[in-house]
Amino acid sequence: MKLKALIIDDEPLAHDIILGYAEAVPFLEIVGQCYLATEALSFLKTQTVDLLFLDIRMPKLKGLDLLKILDNKPQVIITSAYEEYALKSFELDVCDYLLKPFRFDRFLKAVNKAHELVQLKQQSTLSNHETTTQDSPPKQLFIKSEKRFIQVAFSDIYFLESFGNYVKVWLAEQFHLTPRTLTSFTTQLDETQFIRIHKSYIVNKNQVAYLEGNMVVMKNKKSLPLGKNYRQAFKGFIS
Repeated sequence: MKLKALIIDDEPLAHDIILGYAEAVPFLEIVGQCYLATEALSFLKTQTVDLLFLDIRMPKLKGLDLLKILDNKPQVIITSAYEEYALKSFELDVCDYLLKPFRFDRFLKAVNKAHELVQLKQQSTLSNHETTTQDSPPKQLFIKSEKRFIQVAFSDIYFLESFGNYVKVWLAEQFHLTPRTLTSFTTQLDETQFIRIHKSYIVNKNQVAYLEGNMVVMKNKKSLPLGKNYRQAFKGFIS
């Protein structure tokens, strides 16, 4: 499959570099170029892309501010000369962070990761569509771990933990490490069974042992922090 990408950067040279690198990647297609984040907002209202190459420091609207207001966010690779924004970027679930000037091998690693994530999402959507009827929600999902696609039943999942650019899908005593963001799971999980309790954790209600103070203790003896912003919703969810 082709990965359709949009460049958003106020520097023409940055566009030229990405365009040149993209020519050497068979699955990557640059379908648009914007020099302001405000231009990108208009572009994305009429066209769908799989990937954004996004600069941070731009006039009028900053790159990270753009991410905060996008509804259906594609995969995002930050391209910036400033490393101090990396942590904030990953908190917004970006796919990768390229520090300018970056070489082709580093660029290729980033787009390969984005390509895998898009393929994984499509695979999961297809799998859920094939196993779902109007009255029967999906009871499992596919995750990629160590170059394999693994089917995991919802009932076997205790919790999901954000781990940098990866997510740990915890079962009773082990976990599968998959190159995804925690937010990407929210549309696949059964919302009557799973709930986010912290920016780094989603738990299976059926695997919660008890709530003690601000800690959620799971049946596999793992103790997880209950974030202040999620406390009220979680207590209502389990009551």
